[in-house]
Formats: sequence, C-alpha cells, structure tokens
Amino acid sequence: MKKMIVLGSVLVGILAMSFAIRAEEPEYKNLKVLPKNITKQQMDSVMQHFSASVGQKCNFCHVRNQETKEWNWASDGNKHKLIAREMMKMTNQLNKKYFEEAGDPKKLETKLMVTCYTCHNGRPEPLTMAPRKEAPASRPAAGTDSTRKQ
Repeated sequence: MKKMIVLGSVLVGILAMSFAIRAEEPEYKNLKVLPKNITKQQMDSVMQHFSASVGQKCNFCHVRNQETKEWNWASDGNKHKLIAREMMKMTNQLNKKYFEEAGDPKKLETKLMVTCYTCHNGRPEPLTMAPRKEAPASRPAAGTDSTRKQ
C-alpha cells in the first residue's frame, strides 16, 4: 500500500511538472511579415538595415512608454510601423516577380535586389523628383594664372 501511495505521489508530481513546463514562447511578438522564428542576430540586422535605409532611429516606427522608458516593440501604435510592413510586402513582391534568381525573398539569407534603400537612400521619404544638378565650380579662364600676384 505504501508503494502505491509513493508511486501515485511521484506520478502526480511528474504530471504537475509537465503542466508547469510550457513550450518556450517566441522571442518576438506581433510579427506579420518577418518570419516568426527569426533569430536575434537576424532581427538586429534587419532593423539596422531599416534604420540606415530611412535615416531614422527606432522611435520612427516603434512605441516607447514615456514614463517607464520601456520599448513596446510589438505595438502597432505608430503608423510608420504599419507603413513599413506594407513596404516590406511590396519589396518582397518585386523581388519575387522580377528577381527570382536572387532566391525566395521570405528567407532572410536571400540576396535582395530591391530593398528599402533602393528608394529611400537614407531619407524618411523617397525623393519624387531627381535631385538638382549642381553647377560646376567656375574655373579661371584659359591662359591665366590665378595664383600669380599682380
């Protein structure tokens, strides 16, 4: 009888521990375009690319609590994050349609042909007109020596 009580207690303990041990939660929440199993190294690389491509810091797309100074990376409270998602979908479609030889755009190892930088060039908003051509610097007329004192 004692053996049954001990065995039953052990089984109940094992069962309770199995419920207590949960599957590891994904590190990142609210990912809708990026892969759910993205590593920290991959996420850091993607975010650094975004930041350099649009010339902005994290707060351009992400929400930070002003009182606690804690970042809420999963929040969709900043409209730029929503726009960034749509831009990611667009570049993925362009790469898939026109640059299939580059690979599957959903895989982060893929060499992408069209990226954020393609249009943004380090600016929050892409230029809609070509930049003005600067006038060439004026040169001294031929045959004159601009360094000679008169």
